[in-house]
Amino acid sequence: MCDVQWEKSLTNLKSLLFQSYQNVILTVWYDFLSLICMQTQSTTEMNSLSTCVNKLVTDGYSINFKVDEQGLVAVEEGKHYKPDQVHIKNFFRFEGASDPADNSILYAIELDNGKKGTLIDAYGSNSDASIGNFIKQVEDMRKKTPNENH
Repeated sequence: MCDVQWEKSLTNLKSLLFQSYQNVILTVWYDFLSLICMQTQSTTEMNSLSTCVNKLVTDGYSINFKVDEQGLVAVEEGKHYKPDQVHIKNFFRFEGASDPADNSILYAIELDNGKKGTLIDAYGSNSDASIGNFIKQVEDMRKKTPNENH
């Protein structure tokens, strides 16, 4: 009689363990798929220059910057900034589907004073040397992964 009860208990335990094991597998699989979907969504959301600029503007990067001989310029206000006042929070490269001349790079910039904006340059043979030289002088430059907050 003891053997029968023991066998029944073991069968019930195996069943419970199998169900628990299935739940763990399903949870891990769900978490894995969620991570893949988040990365895919982040990647596809940022796949064009205009989409990326719009997203950055939504995130507060509303100033348009350019570079001249005096440094980085906030276009609308005409104020200049030196490389040590500039922090590149992220950057994105875009490649033209059929024309290498469509290659560009977008910089998400935050200044010491908290103002944020974007700077766009071509890259490769069409890049602007003054922008390249300025960017090389900026010490605080990061590239965020898709899982990091903006």
